[in-house]
Amino acid sequence: MTDKTMTPEEVVSRLRSGMTLGIGGWGSRRKPMALVRALLRSEITDLTVVSYGGPDVGLLAAAGRIRKLVAAFATLDSIPLEPHFRAARQRGAFELMEVDEAMFMWGLHAAANRLPFLPVRAGLGSDVMRVNPTLRTVTSPYADGEEFVAMPALRLDAALVHVNRADRLGNGQYLGPDPYFDDLFCEAADSAYVSCERLVDTFATAAPQTLLVKRHSVTGVVETPNGAHFTSCVPDYGRDEPFQKLYATTPWPQFAERFLHGDEKAYQSAVQMWHEEQGERK
Repeated sequence: MTDKTMTPEEVVSRLRSGMTLGIGGWGSRRKPMALVRALLRSEITDLTVVSYGGPDVGLLAAAGRIRKLVAAFATLDSIPLEPHFRAARQRGAFELMEVDEAMFMWGLHAAANRLPFLPVRAGLGSDVMRVNPTLRTVTSPYADGEEFVAMPALRLDAALVHVNRADRLGNGQYLGPDPYFDDLFCEAADSAYVSCERLVDTFATAAPQTLLVKRHSVTGVVETPNGAHFTSCVPDYGRDEPFQKLYATTPWPQFAERFLHGDEKAYQSAVQMWHEEQGERK
């Protein structure tokens, strides 16, 4: 057995410019934001990002780190369209492969099973084939002769995910209502890094269905309390809606200067100070 604990900086030291990076979570829910912020403090760029997009995509897009994005959407949930993603997309800052949510999932399944593609019905009869002219269809070799979209594997060089609890061996537990496909991100990647709210010594009494991420697919584990902020990490905490609104309405240079200038401890302190300022004004 191996202790896989790392710091955010040690995780980022294993990443390189030009990588294909998968980021778990969903929209503005249980995103590995502390790891994304650590990535922003590096010089890594030219990334292909694969994500059910939220502020992870927005932050990396605003900072100019994305070469290509593979996504089904980019949303803050309570704010339907991620504003920094939208601004970057409107100025043509990166290439976009936009696919159906189910196609995205099956692309991860194909990668996790080391298959080149999987046949899916999702996408047929929609504009997804028009906006992605490199996609192909396949015909069933059986008597039905049905046509399917050949969804290519979304193979990842590395994956970043966040869970509620993890142990030092790389097993991860989610306690909220949805796994958000984080296990598939880990299994689709050559290396996977799991941040968590709290490290635990054992999962002996845990319900087996909550043990989403298995150690065989995990390279490193990082304890990052409040590490999904400002996204939700239910039941540990909900989304920080006031701060998310600030993020969405503040010009990027101003937001980055105040909240992303230092390390993770500095970020958490700056957020706390901002909330205290709001309280003083009430």
